[in-house]
Amino acid sequence: MTKHEHFREALDHLKSLLKETEMEPSIKWGMDVYTVNGQNVVGAIAFKNHVSLWFYNGVFLSDPKKVLSNAQDGKTKAMRHWQFTSLEEIKAFQKDIKAYLHEAISNEKSGKRWQPEKDQSWEIPELLKNALELDPDLKANFEELSPYKQKEYALHIQEAKQEKTKVARLEKIRPMIMQGMGLNDRYK
Repeated sequence: MTKHEHFREALDHLKSLLKETEMEPSIKWGMDVYTVNGQNVVGAIAFKNHVSLWFYNGVFLSDPKKVLSNAQDGKTKAMRHWQFTSLEEIKAFQKDIKAYLHEAISNEKSGKRWQPEKDQSWEIPELLKNALELDPDLKANFEELSPYKQKEYALHIQEAKQEKTKVARLEKIRPMIMQGMGLNDRYK
């Protein structure tokens, strides 16, 4: 929060609305996260140009005001966020914010939760395939990883748009593969 002090009042106001609910507050991933029965329901965080409420299973919210947007189109399946650019905007939508929060809590209690799709179709990108063939140690370590971790690495390279980004990603993940780590193990 210290990087975005100009949103302190706005974020504090959002947090006061969140604290009026039955949700339990906690800090996860450097942001305020509110839970029901240990499950993440909503987070509140300040960015450079706005303050956001992140609804972890926001895909199930009715969104009558049409204020929710996908956090990252094409990647994020369930999360939706509502952005505010001022304290005044939050105050103007206060009644609606409370309604969205109560709907999110109700959805959690009723068990509405996004279940990730099991997509087993993926291929090792040519760049990674070549690197594995040229380095037997890298190949041996890659093959010892779980299929899930192999897929994470393959998609990480494959999803880059530019070739130079793909090469940079390969170089960044090489030591992680050699250590037997998954792409996101350092966050667990």
